[in-house]
Amino acid sequence: MTISVLVADDQTMLRESFAVLLSAQPDMEVTGEASDGAEAVRLVLELQPHIALMDIRMPIMDGLEATRRIVAAGVRTKVVVLTTFDEDEYVHAAIRAGAAGFLLKDSSAYQLADAIRTTVSGGAVLAPSVTRRLMDDLARKAAPAIARDGRLSVLTEREIGVLCLIAQGLSNLEIAAELFIAEQTVKTHVSRILKKLGLRDRTQAVVLAYELGLAVPRR
Repeated sequence: MTISVLVADDQTMLRESFAVLLSAQPDMEVTGEASDGAEAVRLVLELQPHIALMDIRMPIMDGLEATRRIVAAGVRTKVVVLTTFDEDEYVHAAIRAGAAGFLLKDSSAYQLADAIRTTVSGGAVLAPSVTRRLMDDLARKAAPAIARDGRLSVLTEREIGVLCLIAQGLSNLEIAAELFIAEQTVKTHVSRILKKLGLRDRTQAVVLAYELGLAVPRR
Protein backbone atom coordinates (compact mmCIF):
# COMPACT_ATOMS: atom_id res chain seq x y z
CA MET A 1 0.00 0.00 0.00
CA THR A 2 1.20 3.50 -0.81
CA ILE A 3 0.67 5.86 2.11
CA SER A 4 -0.68 9.24 1.03
CA VAL A 5 0.48 12.23 3.07
CA LEU A 6 -0.57 15.88 3.28
CA VAL A 7 2.08 18.27 4.65
CA ALA A 8 0.82 21.42 6.43
CA ASP A 9 3.39 24.03 7.48
CA ASP A 10 3.51 27.78 6.95
CA GLN A 11 7.28 27.76 6.34
CA THR A 12 7.77 27.02 2.66
CA MET A 13 11.29 25.64 2.98
CA LEU A 14 10.34 23.23 5.77
CA ARG A 15 7.16 22.15 4.02
CA GLU A 16 8.98 21.42 0.79
CA SER A 17 11.79 19.63 2.66
CA PHE A 18 9.32 17.32 4.38
CA ALA A 19 7.58 16.70 1.05
CA VAL A 20 10.87 15.74 -0.64
CA LEU A 21 11.91 13.54 2.28
CA LEU A 22 8.62 11.65 2.37
CA SER A 23 8.32 11.34 -1.40
CA ALA A 24 11.68 9.58 -1.36
CA GLN A 25 10.20 6.79 0.76
CA PRO A 26 9.25 3.80 -1.41
CA ASP A 27 5.83 3.41 0.23
CA MET A 28 4.80 7.07 0.54
CA GLU A 29 3.36 9.76 -1.68
CA VAL A 30 2.82 13.43 -0.81
CA THR A 31 -0.55 14.28 -2.33
CA GLY A 32 -0.90 17.84 -1.04
CA GLU A 33 0.71 20.76 0.73
CA ALA A 34 -0.93 23.46 2.85
CA SER A 35 0.46 26.72 4.23
CA ASP A 36 -2.21 27.26 6.90
CA GLY A 37 -4.71 25.28 8.95
CA ALA A 38 -7.76 26.29 6.94
CA GLU A 39 -6.14 25.12 3.71
CA ALA A 40 -5.10 21.91 5.43
CA VAL A 41 -8.69 21.15 6.43
CA ARG A 42 -9.96 21.90 2.93
CA LEU A 43 -7.36 19.68 1.28
CA VAL A 44 -7.88 16.83 3.75
CA LEU A 45 -11.61 16.82 3.06
CA GLU A 46 -10.92 16.92 -0.68
CA LEU A 47 -8.03 14.44 -0.90
CA GLN A 48 -8.55 12.34 2.25
CA PRO A 49 -4.91 11.26 2.59
CA HIS A 50 -3.92 8.57 5.07
CA ILE A 51 -1.87 11.07 7.11
CA ALA A 52 -1.90 14.82 7.64
CA LEU A 53 1.47 16.03 8.93
CA MET A 54 0.39 19.13 10.85
CA ASP A 55 2.37 22.09 12.17
CA ILE A 56 0.85 23.83 15.21
CA ARG A 57 1.62 27.50 14.72
CA MET A 58 0.13 28.57 11.39
CA PRO A 59 -1.81 31.64 10.21
CA ILE A 60 -5.59 31.85 9.65
CA MET A 61 -6.18 28.62 11.62
CA ASP A 62 -3.65 26.89 13.84
CA GLY A 63 -2.86 23.20 13.59
CA LEU A 64 -4.75 22.23 16.74
CA GLU A 65 -8.03 23.69 15.48
CA ALA A 66 -7.41 22.14 12.07
CA THR A 67 -6.87 18.78 13.77
CA ARG A 68 -10.13 19.11 15.71
CA ARG A 69 -12.05 19.85 12.50
CA ILE A 70 -10.45 16.98 10.60
CA VAL A 71 -11.25 14.52 13.40
CA ALA A 72 -14.81 15.86 13.67
CA ALA A 73 -15.30 15.36 9.92
CA GLY A 74 -14.94 11.61 10.38
CA VAL A 75 -12.59 11.08 7.44
CA ARG A 76 -9.97 8.33 7.36
CA THR A 77 -7.11 10.82 7.70
CA LYS A 78 -5.04 10.59 10.87
CA VAL A 79 -3.17 13.64 12.07
CA VAL A 80 0.45 13.61 13.21
CA VAL A 81 1.39 16.91 14.81
CA LEU A 82 4.90 18.07 13.98
CA THR A 83 6.26 21.09 15.86
CA THR A 84 9.38 22.75 17.20
CA PHE A 85 7.73 23.11 20.61
CA ASP A 86 7.66 20.28 23.15
CA GLU A 87 5.90 22.11 25.99
CA ASP A 88 3.39 19.98 27.89
CA GLU A 89 0.50 22.25 26.91
CA TYR A 90 1.06 21.50 23.23
CA VAL A 91 1.31 17.75 23.80
CA HIS A 92 -1.88 17.63 25.87
CA ALA A 93 -3.71 19.94 23.47
CA ALA A 94 -2.71 17.83 20.47
CA ILE A 95 -4.00 14.65 22.13
CA ARG A 96 -7.24 16.35 23.17
CA ALA A 97 -7.69 17.61 19.61
CA GLY A 98 -7.53 14.02 18.38
CA ALA A 99 -4.02 13.81 16.96
CA ALA A 100 -2.75 10.26 16.56
CA GLY A 101 0.86 11.32 17.00
CA PHE A 102 3.12 14.10 18.22
CA LEU A 103 6.66 14.58 16.89
CA LEU A 104 9.28 17.32 17.05
CA LYS A 105 10.75 18.84 13.91
CA ASP A 106 14.22 17.74 14.95
CA SER A 107 13.17 14.10 14.51
CA SER A 108 15.30 12.14 12.06
CA ALA A 109 14.02 11.16 8.63
CA TYR A 110 13.82 7.57 9.86
CA GLN A 111 11.78 8.56 12.94
CA LEU A 112 9.35 10.60 10.85
CA ALA A 113 8.79 7.89 8.23
CA ASP A 114 8.51 5.20 10.90
CA ALA A 115 6.01 7.30 12.87
CA ILE A 116 3.82 7.69 9.79
CA ARG A 117 3.87 3.94 9.13
CA THR A 118 3.08 3.20 12.77
CA THR A 119 0.17 5.65 12.78
CA VAL A 120 -1.33 4.23 9.59
CA SER A 121 -1.17 0.72 11.08
CA GLY A 122 -3.12 1.90 14.12
CA GLY A 123 -0.29 2.67 16.51
CA ALA A 124 0.22 5.71 18.74
CA VAL A 125 3.31 7.88 18.37
CA LEU A 126 4.79 10.39 20.82
CA ALA A 127 8.19 12.04 20.49
CA PRO A 128 10.70 10.20 22.73
CA SER A 129 11.71 13.46 24.40
CA VAL A 130 8.19 14.13 25.67
CA THR A 131 6.89 10.62 26.29
CA ARG A 132 8.53 10.11 29.69
CA ARG A 133 7.45 13.53 30.97
CA LEU A 134 3.87 13.01 29.85
CA MET A 135 3.65 9.52 31.32
CA ASP A 136 5.19 10.64 34.62
CA ASP A 137 2.61 13.40 34.86
CA LEU A 138 -0.25 11.01 34.14
CA ALA A 139 1.09 8.43 36.60
CA ARG A 140 1.12 10.99 39.41
CA LYS A 141 -2.60 11.48 38.83
CA ALA A 142 -3.40 7.79 38.49
CA ALA A 143 -4.23 6.76 42.08
CA PRO A 144 -7.04 9.25 42.72
CA ALA A 145 -8.33 8.80 39.16
CA ILE A 146 -8.75 5.04 39.35
CA ALA A 147 -10.50 5.33 42.68
CA ARG A 148 -13.28 7.48 41.30
CA ASP A 149 -13.50 6.22 37.71
CA GLY A 150 -15.85 3.35 36.94
CA ARG A 151 -15.18 3.10 33.22
CA LEU A 152 -13.21 -0.11 33.59
CA SER A 153 -16.37 -1.90 34.68
CA VAL A 154 -17.50 -2.03 31.04
CA LEU A 155 -14.43 -4.01 30.00
CA THR A 156 -13.88 -7.74 30.30
CA GLU A 157 -10.80 -9.06 32.08
CA ARG A 158 -9.17 -9.88 28.75
CA GLU A 159 -9.92 -6.39 27.40
CA ILE A 160 -8.29 -4.82 30.45
CA GLY A 161 -5.23 -6.98 29.81
CA VAL A 162 -5.10 -5.85 26.20
CA LEU A 163 -5.44 -2.21 27.29
CA CYS A 164 -2.47 -2.64 29.64
CA LEU A 165 -0.36 -4.00 26.79
CA ILE A 166 -1.45 -1.17 24.47
CA ALA A 167 -0.24 1.25 27.15
CA GLN A 168 3.16 -0.45 27.08
CA GLY A 169 3.43 0.40 23.39
CA LEU A 170 2.99 -3.12 22.03
CA SER A 171 1.67 -3.60 18.49
CA ASN A 172 -1.25 -5.91 17.73
CA LEU A 173 1.19 -8.60 16.61
CA GLU A 174 3.22 -8.29 19.82
CA ILE A 175 0.06 -8.39 21.97
CA ALA A 176 -1.05 -11.54 20.12
CA ALA A 177 2.29 -13.20 20.90
CA GLU A 178 2.12 -12.10 24.54
CA LEU A 179 -1.40 -13.48 25.05
CA PHE A 180 -1.07 -16.48 22.69
CA ILE A 181 -4.06 -15.41 20.59
CA ALA A 182 -4.54 -14.53 16.92
CA GLU A 183 -3.69 -11.02 15.72
CA GLN A 184 -7.22 -10.65 14.35
CA THR A 185 -8.57 -11.42 17.82
CA VAL A 186 -6.41 -8.62 19.21
CA LYS A 187 -7.79 -6.24 16.59
CA THR A 188 -11.31 -7.18 17.69
CA HIS A 189 -10.45 -6.55 21.34
CA VAL A 190 -8.88 -3.18 20.53
CA SER A 191 -11.93 -2.14 18.52
CA ARG A 192 -14.25 -3.09 21.36
CA ILE A 193 -12.12 -1.29 23.94
CA LEU A 194 -12.17 1.93 21.94
CA LYS A 195 -15.91 1.68 21.37
CA LYS A 196 -16.78 0.87 25.00
CA LEU A 197 -14.62 3.66 26.39
CA GLY A 198 -15.61 6.21 23.76
CA LEU A 199 -12.03 6.67 22.55
CA ARG A 200 -10.95 7.74 19.06
CA ASP A 201 -7.70 5.82 18.79
CA ARG A 202 -4.85 4.04 20.55
CA THR A 203 -3.24 7.31 21.57
CA GLN A 204 -6.21 8.15 23.76
CA ALA A 205 -6.27 4.56 25.03
CA VAL A 206 -2.65 4.89 26.18
CA VAL A 207 -3.37 8.15 28.00
CA LEU A 208 -6.46 6.71 29.68
CA ALA A 209 -4.56 3.61 30.79
CA TYR A 210 -2.04 5.78 32.60
CA GLU A 211 -4.75 7.98 34.08
CA LEU A 212 -6.47 4.90 35.50
CA GLY A 213 -3.27 3.44 36.90
CA LEU A 214 -3.17 0.46 34.56
CA ALA A 215 0.39 1.27 33.57
CA VAL A 216 3.35 3.14 34.97
CA PRO A 217 6.31 4.70 33.16
CA ARG A 218 9.17 2.31 32.49
CA ARG A 219 12.43 3.25 34.26
